[in-house]
Amino acid sequence: MLTTDLLDAAAGEEGAIVALRRAIHAEPELGLDTPKTLAKVKAALADLPLEWHEGPSCTGAVAVLKGAAAGQSVLLRGDMDALPMDEHTGLDFASTIPGRMHACGHDAHTAMLAGAARILAGRAGSLKGEVRFMFQPGEEGFHGARHMLQDGLLGGTPDYALPDAAFALHVWPNAPHGRVESRAGPMLASADMLEITVKGKGGHASMPYDAIDPVPVAAEIVLALQSMVTRRFAANEASVITIGKIAAGTSNNIIPDSAYLLGTMRNLSPERRAAIQVEVRRVAEHIAAAHHCTAELSITPGFPPTINDARAVALGRAVAEALGGDEPWAYRAAPTMGAEDFSYVLEKVPGAMFFLGVAAEGSDWQGCCGLHSSRMIVDESVMPKGAAFLAGCAEQFLKAGWAD
Repeated sequence: MLTTDLLDAAAGEEGAIVALRRAIHAEPELGLDTPKTLAKVKAALADLPLEWHEGPSCTGAVAVLKGAAAGQSVLLRGDMDALPMDEHTGLDFASTIPGRMHACGHDAHTAMLAGAARILAGRAGSLKGEVRFMFQPGEEGFHGARHMLQDGLLGGTPDYALPDAAFALHVWPNAPHGRVESRAGPMLASADMLEITVKGKGGHASMPYDAIDPVPVAAEIVLALQSMVTRRFAANEASVITIGKIAAGTSNNIIPDSAYLLGTMRNLSPERRAAIQVEVRRVAEHIAAAHHCTAELSITPGFPPTINDARAVALGRAVAEALGGDEPWAYRAAPTMGAEDFSYVLEKVPGAMFFLGVAAEGSDWQGCCGLHSSRMIVDESVMPKGAAFLAGCAEQFLKAGWAD
């Protein structure tokens, strides 16, 4: 199916891949507005025969590479935004902007995608169809993929169809060097924000019988939500409700009028996601009513669950194993309860997300600083393999579709 010539081509681009990654890492941008990052990408690919498409909602862009003959289309995604946190890696190319860091590896994702573009451009004469390179901002909670879909950058218009397949690669510090991992079905969870305001009647802390104290009611709701998850839903499909913030009161001797809860809800299917929202509302409102309080509940939808197509996972596994290595592939037994906005793409296009182990070769990968750590490190020597993997997924799909 594939030979090591993809790795050889990627090795030839290693300097460019690493240089782009370091340039992006040193100057991180947040949210939907990443113009400097996009400019770096465009400059790095300026000599390639790419058609660039941009929209009004964000600084996302899609670069299209056309093969020598007509055929299907495949999309490869790389995200560009950073996180609002200080960096403590000590790297020579560490962030130059206080309060910003590429702690989730998006700088590597973007650089590997650019590397894949260079590899595939060199093989365009043998490609049947087209490759769409999706350079996306706003993955860290800003719904960048959804914005790009709504702008029509990925297709879905009468004269520009959606791609036939989509692939994304995410670095994973806590996995062996160069190993590719994925699974069919749910890969990552949905993520919705939960807010509950319990309203009672304030008063003097020494006379709670003359007030309606919302604080113990809020505490009861927190505990009841945990029981609800384990008793109302089957354990074979994980759900998580975590209350991360509780706020109430101003002093030790004052019963407040209200108490506030802020949390996250994670689920692995659209059906469970909808059902659990109904049950959360029931629990909060009825517990509050039992204590003569009211509960006002707000759910802010986040990313949907990331659900991989089994055919795309099988294709990715074949590519990873063809690229070789001591341990090129591992099937993930369980989903990760984190969330990813590539899920918006996978709602409309069959495809898959994969993880790439970026721990240093021979290191204690289980003990490495993980994603979103201020000390998270990417072993850059694995990045050419990531570029080759993305290129291989695109090339194999354009060659044979979902066939073995």
